[in-house]
Amino acid sequence: MSAKPPRSLVLAAAGLFLISSTAASCDDEQTDVRLGAAARGTVAEIVEAPGSVTARAAATVSAPAAGTLDDLRVESGQRVGRGQVLAVIDAPDLEARRRSAERALEQAENSGGGSIGGTSGFTAVRKKTDKQAADAFQDAREAAGKITDPALREVLLKQVDAARQQYEAASEAAGSALRSVQRGVASLGEAVSSLSAAQRLQAQQAYELADAAVEALTLRAPVAGVVQLGGTSSASTPALSDLLAQGPLAAAGPTSTLPGVDEAVPRGGYVAAGTPILTVVDVSKLGLTAEVDETDVLLVKAGVKATVELDAATGASYPATVRAIDLLPTTSSRGGVSYKVRLDLAGGKDADGKPAPTPRPGMSAVVRLQVREADDAVTVPASAIINVDGKDTVWAVRGGSYQRVPVTLGVQGEDVVQVTNGLTAGERIAVAGADEIRPGDKAS
Repeated sequence: MSAKPPRSLVLAAAGLFLISSTAASCDDEQTDVRLGAAARGTVAEIVEAPGSVTARAAATVSAPAAGTLDDLRVESGQRVGRGQVLAVIDAPDLEARRRSAERALEQAENSGGGSIGGTSGFTAVRKKTDKQAADAFQDAREAAGKITDPALREVLLKQVDAARQQYEAASEAAGSALRSVQRGVASLGEAVSSLSAAQRLQAQQAYELADAAVEALTLRAPVAGVVQLGGTSSASTPALSDLLAQGPLAAAGPTSTLPGVDEAVPRGGYVAAGTPILTVVDVSKLGLTAEVDETDVLLVKAGVKATVELDAATGASYPATVRAIDLLPTTSSRGGVSYKVRLDLAGGKDADGKPAPTPRPGMSAVVRLQVREADDAVTVPASAIINVDGKDTVWAVRGGSYQRVPVTLGVQGEDVVQVTNGLTAGERIAVAGADEIRPGDKAS
């Protein structure tokens, strides 16, 4: 028999595998079969998934009505607090409606109802008042509906609905008073007084709703964060500088920026209703979304640790922790079914151990989720596992010969796997060249 070559040590996870070259039979022919031994160590199973960095929140503030950007109080990149005034829109139509409502309110308060002229006149005045109220509520709803801040929009719409209900109750009270007059159980003066109350309420509500619409022209930060002019960067949402111009045609399409003009200071430009003025991005806590394939997602649990690498930060590594896993699937970028896994991202380190750069939202990432780990486990190289008749098997050296031994696998790392049944630590096994082994071949 030929002399054996020197043995070499191979470190796999936390287990040491003794590897040596050997022949598959007791002749002088050298083969590619290599022997090793099952060992004890730690095995970590990693699920790798593509991902991207996410901000904690982002809110785009848009023009609630057509007008001009009268006052822009922040610049791109500036940090702002929640509720801070960002800009003011000058909308002449809304301001004119408020002035008209204010005059109508003064008249209603000073007239005391005026001369009704009998029940027919009462009915005509009530119908006119109802029409004015309906128009005011419709205008207020349309103005509120154009506001993109969902919280502010909801508040204004609820204000409109509450005002309408109050007026309907007052109008119905006036109608009831008129019916009492017609039955002879009340005087016309009492009915007129009820109608006057409804008129004053309608005028008061019309003014308050018009005033609220004007107040909404003062744009405030819905969240704390960093300012970015315009909406989110996408083909369907141009930047603010592309939408602003010195005339009403700006909303029809993008305009070019003049050379030498700072596009970050577009004061005085015309904006159509719904034009995104700026976006506030909350980067106080960065996160990740990862697309995990359906074959792996059941292994992922809340609290699972992960390491993250960014395309934009070569050599840096960032720790992350799984926060939640979506229940509904999406179509992955690779065409299969995947589930979004949401993680909290922490500060990373570069290759030298120094703090890594702070990521920006939207950056591409590779997420490695450590879904399972086994300590002090019986481990073998992954190359030792072969499939025989659908069963995981290894070639073990028993009695000086190779035998197929079915095994049960546990945690499966990239290079090392856990064997939960079938082998014990220290048993010699074939770790390469399995296709050259036949049952009963001698092992040296």
